Amino acid sequence: MNVSDMMTRKPVTIRLHSTLREALELMDKSKCHHLPVLGSDNHLIGIVSDRDCRTALNSPHILRERWQDEELVNRLQARSIMTPAPIVIAPDAPAEDAAKMMLENGISCLPVMRDETLVGIVTRSDILRAFMQVRQHFKALPND
Repeated sequence: MNVSDMMTRKPVTIRLHSTLREALELMDKSKCHHLPVLGSDNHLIGIVSDRDCRTALNSPHILRERWQDEELVNRLQARSIMTPAPIVIAPDAPAEDAAKMMLENGISCLPVMRDETLVGIVTRSDILRAFMQVRQHFKALPND
């Protein structure tokens, strides 16, 4: 099984100057936890996770009142909270390579790139779903 067999194609993305509010609304609307960040040339430049968003809102380094959260979500940009230059994988890479890269680097997703083009995203959930499908396939085979 390759990455292309289990990845989410055409992932929801945001722009470098998108706000934290836009990121949160996109994640909620699309039921996802990771947003690749694209630059003006449509090249991948980072990734924003739901954890990045929560950290930005609850940072112990930012002392503020609750009313200031509204201003923060409207002004803070993706470029301020994203992980720049994320680790990526090719669509024809083996699924095991994706799982290994994620475990070794302590990350929960990999943008899938064909040359300079974002073609998908593979997450921990995608890997677990693929594992369950393979397991079901083998359970269905007759015992000889």
